[in-house]
Parts: sequence; structure tokens; C-alpha cells
Amino acid sequence: MIPLRALIYNTSFPAVTLALIIANSLVFFYEMILPPEAAAAFEQHYALIPDRLLLSSFLTSMFLHAGWLHIIGNMWFLWVFGSHIETALGSLKYLAFYLLSGIAAAVAQFLVSLGSPVPTVGASGAIAGVMGAFLLLYPRARIDTLIFIVIFITRIQIPAAFMLLYWFAIQLFSGLGSVGHMLGSQGGVAYFAHVGGFLAGLGMVALFRATAGIRQMNYYYR
Repeated sequence: MIPLRALIYNTSFPAVTLALIIANSLVFFYEMILPPEAAAAFEQHYALIPDRLLLSSFLTSMFLHAGWLHIIGNMWFLWVFGSHIETALGSLKYLAFYLLSGIAAAVAQFLVSLGSPVPTVGASGAIAGVMGAFLLLYPRARIDTLIFIVIFITRIQIPAAFMLLYWFAIQLFSGLGSVGHMLGSQGGVAYFAHVGGFLAGLGMVALFRATAGIRQMNYYYR
């Protein structure tokens, strides 16, 4: 399933979401033009590597990506869901929320990968936090979605709660199934970063809603 857009009226321009997409893209392009040895050194310095931890890497690792599909997929999900969470929280709170979600995701992945020499990179943990927030704020919103059925492609509208809970279940069970691989120091998808980021986003946005109020958009396209 590929989400194309959330069918919600957005009442403000998502400047921070756009800035995050630009920042991630610029870092990716910079790494792409580096010579292979310099690119490897850059990743070693800024990626999250459990067996030689730098505290700054909990933040910097979320701005690195492993390839074109990795960054395109992440930035697309960030645009689809992040723009609405930015409107709901306000730009400054949203930026803090995004970064804290990414740090929480990195911590979760670090805790299940202790001693591993495999670098963890990507914004998907922070974006998972955004998706957790979207689930709590807009569970009944419809998501215009591209569906692949064997060789057929179709476009349908899916309730956000169904899509996001389905996505979370895949990350959770895939993560539990990958524990052996992580202990063997093999690379792969950082599923526990996704799980940790999603739960952190769900919890933080619930706290924001309870203590500070959130602008919710209640008008959906039909």
C-alpha cells in the first residue's frame, strides 16, 4: 500500500515539513557526490552504530539514508502525514515532536542492537512518530491509497486507522522475527526504530493534546 494523500483540508502551509524534506535531501545528495571512502567515513561518523556510540548520532542518524528508494519512500510518507500534524501542532511544536520521535526511535533500535557494528540510518523512526500522531488525531480520515494486487494496480480510500495499525503490526512482527538477525550483526530494516518511533509519537501527541490543546481539522473530502 502506498498512501497518496490524506483527504483532509489543510489550512496552513507545512513549512517545517518541507524544510525537513529539503534538509534530508541535501544531506543525501552531499553523501552521493562524495568519493566512496569519504562517504563511508561520513556515515561512520554520523550514523548510529551501537558498538561505538556517539550520543550525537541519535540525532544525526535520522538525516542519513541508504539509497534512492529509502529516501524517496521516507520523504513521501513525511509529506503525506507530516503536513497535517504540523498544522495540528503548530510549526515549532511539530519540529520538536519530530526530532524527539526520531531520537526515541533511535534509542529503541539501539537497545535491541547492543554491540552491533551495523550502522542505523534514516528518518523513518521520526516519520513513524508522525504516523502515530496521525492515528490518534485523525483515525477516521480517509487515505487515498495505491494498492498492488498481484499484477493489478488500483486506487482506493482506506481509513487511516486501518492503514496505520496494519503498518504498525507489520513492523512489530517483522521486528520480532528479525531479532536473531540483529544478534548476528546482519543489516536490514530497523523495525524496532519504527515501533519505538510510532509509540513515542502516539504518547507525545496524546500528552500535547491533554496539556496544550491541538488544532484538529474536522473537514474531510468525500
